[in-house]
Amino acid sequence: DLGCCVLMNGFYFSAQLLYEEWANYSVFYKYQPIGLVRKYFGEKIGLYFAWLGLYTQMLILASLVGVIVFLYGCATVNDNIPSMEICHPKNNITMCPLCDRVCSYWKLSTSCGTARASYLFDNPATVFFSIFMALWAAMFMEHWKRKQMQLNYEWDLTGLEDKEVSDSKLTQHTIHNNNTKQTSGRHRLPAYVTNVVMMLLMIGVTFAVVFGVILYRISTQAALYMSSSPTSRSHIQLTVKTTAAIINLVIILILDEVYGAVARWLTVLEAPKNEQSFEEKLIFKTFILKFVNAFTPIFYTAFIRGRLVGRPGQYLYVFESYRAEECAHGACLMELCIQLSIIMLGKQLIQNNLFEIGIPKFKKLIRYLRSKQGSFIEEERKKKLHRYESDHFLEPFAGLVPEYMEMIIQFGFVTLFVASFPLAPLFALLNNIIEIRLDAKKFVTELRRPVATRAKDIGIWYSILRGVALVAVIINAFVISFTSDFIPRMVYQYMYSPDGSLHGFVNHTLSYFNVSHFEHGKETMDPLHLGYPVEVCRYKDYREPPWSPSPYEISKEFWAVLAVRLAFVIVFQNVVLLMNEVVDWLIPDIPKDISLQIHKENTLLVDLVMKEDRDKTRVPERGASSGTKKTYRNNNN
Repeated sequence: DLGCCVLMNGFYFSAQLLYEEWANYSVFYKYQPIGLVRKYFGEKIGLYFAWLGLYTQMLILASLVGVIVFLYGCATVNDNIPSMEICHPKNNITMCPLCDRVCSYWKLSTSCGTARASYLFDNPATVFFSIFMALWAAMFMEHWKRKQMQLNYEWDLTGLEDKEVSDSKLTQHTIHNNNTKQTSGRHRLPAYVTNVVMMLLMIGVTFAVVFGVILYRISTQAALYMSSSPTSRSHIQLTVKTTAAIINLVIILILDEVYGAVARWLTVLEAPKNEQSFEEKLIFKTFILKFVNAFTPIFYTAFIRGRLVGRPGQYLYVFESYRAEECAHGACLMELCIQLSIIMLGKQLIQNNLFEIGIPKFKKLIRYLRSKQGSFIEEERKKKLHRYESDHFLEPFAGLVPEYMEMIIQFGFVTLFVASFPLAPLFALLNNIIEIRLDAKKFVTELRRPVATRAKDIGIWYSILRGVALVAVIINAFVISFTSDFIPRMVYQYMYSPDGSLHGFVNHTLSYFNVSHFEHGKETMDPLHLGYPVEVCRYKDYREPPWSPSPYEISKEFWAVLAVRLAFVIVFQNVVLLMNEVVDWLIPDIPKDISLQIHKENTLLVDLVMKEDRDKTRVPERGASSGTKKTYRNNNN
């Protein structure tokens, strides 16, 4: 009883110390007491907070470079020749309507604000930042391997065999399924088929939602153009982009909860053999569904929107009624930035912070109200409960999957499309500073203390991180090459510019269209919107003019730009991946001091074993009595 009391008092003291020095927002600038976290919660939770702390520290450097890149864009925006040409007051370029009938001709100079804002995220420093972030991800991986090895040594986990971790007890789900089903491959086949079909169905639901938001944007834009209110007509693009991004965010938050429940149900149906297998399968399914859910709208904006629209007089239509979405000059990259920022910041603010703060508080309030409605005897009984008994009424620990998942998705936002949003690392850093203390307070005060679990590493999460970092190199190469105007500017400057500058670049990227070639019923209802009749309008594409022998055919400039785009993607990927390998080679996986210490310990262990072997094989002296020999043998035995 005395030992039990001492142990409980020790746990209470540790929890109090963790609350004061870790689960407190006023100590956000301090390092986490990872050793104490490990002693109180176990190695598995200790590794999570160690990984989160290192990730947050590495974001400081990425945030600093991202802010510098953004400030460079702000400082040089007035010197950007293409935006200066667009914003010039004497610019008299008449653009073709952005939609059928209700949209009118418009001046390119009206997109001055969009062009200037787009340059902030589409400038020469963006390429450098994309390469830097790829190397940053590689350095983060290598530093985590070193940190993990250091913790393994300090926590005496270097000799922990994988079998000790994988042979943990079966989950309740697995026990139930193993008691009711045979575990042979023939009986598992229906569960596997159900898993594949349901995963494809959920991914199809995500695609359908994105398609529905596309229809919303098209129909809303057409309705606003028909509005008689000058205010509505003057802010159409901003209204449609912002509301569509908010709708996407709300749907993503809802589907995240649905997909989490579906992934768990499918994993239980699959009946894994042990706890580790169950967790890995659950993580994989949840990650696939939530990754597709979060990034499908962004992939559409970055690589599909504005590229399958056709040309004036021969547009591509959806359901034969809605014209495919078209990008105004520089608007696609700007919309990608808006979409990425709203979804990333919305998920961090609503899902990662408000939900984590609000839901436990709400549940605690419900429990309090229920206790007030209970009988006086029940209240008196609860007053007499010990601390460890009252802690039983806290929320049960649901595992680390939600905690890791939100950080992995954030890592995707930071690395995948960073070429279009260099401020993403800064917002991630600010969120994580709060997230560490928020998670700490939740573990110390809101959740039951989980059973300590030993672990040598973060498991499948490291493989997912490496996969995201690899995909990020490919995605950023395509964003720079196909979404931004970096490659067209380079091609014009070094192949077509008469003076080697960007003067005339805007005019070079715009093709001509004879308005008399519009399809019947598709022409604008307000041809005199600009105050004069329009005979020729311009649109962004590389096509032959209407007076050429092959009107509206793709021009040779298009093929030149396409060839350079593809060459850039190949060169960018290979150079960055080679640099990642160099970083991997330069940074050893094991810190030098720990490597030397392990070598010394192994040497001492070998010497000790050899000494024991020599003692066992040593022959007793001749003068020794038989009793002495017997005692010597017994001791050796």
